[in-house]
Amino acid sequence: MTIILDGNKLSQEIRSEIRLNLANFQLSKTNPPKLSVILVGEDPASSVYVRNKERACTSAGILTETLNIPADVSEEYLINQIKELNQNIQVNGILVQLPLPPHISETTVISAISPSKDVDGIHPYNLGKLAQGEPIFVPCTPLGIQQILVRHNISIPGKHVVVCGRSNIVGKPIANLLMQRGSDANATVTVCHSQTRNLQLLTSNADILIAAIGQPNFITEDMVKEDVSIIDVGIN
Repeated sequence: MTIILDGNKLSQEIRSEIRLNLANFQLSKTNPPKLSVILVGEDPASSVYVRNKERACTSAGILTETLNIPADVSEEYLINQIKELNQNIQVNGILVQLPLPPHISETTVISAISPSKDVDGIHPYNLGKLAQGEPIFVPCTPLGIQQILVRHNISIPGKHVVVCGRSNIVGKPIANLLMQRGSDANATVTVCHSQTRNLQLLTSNADILIAAIGQPNFITEDMVKEDVSIIDVGIN
């Protein structure tokens, strides 16, 4: 029997939980938490992502501000903006919308964010803590994948999880996350990508398959077994 894992419904449930937690939090605090988003340039897809994040924060009771910065900005200027946000005690989280223009190093910019405000969980410090099994901020998409599985009562411990994709934002961190010790992890994880040989042999043995390869129709029906749990991370 096929069961659809409804991510939209689950996201609404989680936002309701966050609203309740924030209401309790604000009983002892003056201001609600605030997220600062940096958007460089006018890439249409990035603009949509930022608007979605703004709406999600608003619905959960989180303040947001978006800094719209021209695409021809210098790397030095961008890093100085981040340093100001790092020092601003009214800002609790900083998010730089990727990708950045080619003349700006994403690694340098992300590394400039204070790890304590890196809510995206992609600062080298936070990724390192995740790899050590001591996560602080976890990248949101991998954490969302884990929550979909856990909240749909899909057992993870001992399962063979195959991750198709090796990005720093999804593939690598979800592999690290599901390998951790704990009742919501403890999986045996195989990471594949578009150049993996005999890919079908690996995917057909997966108990849980996570497709984050960035290519539509990359996983086909003949590549999976019966009763596999599939998470499609793509937006194609």
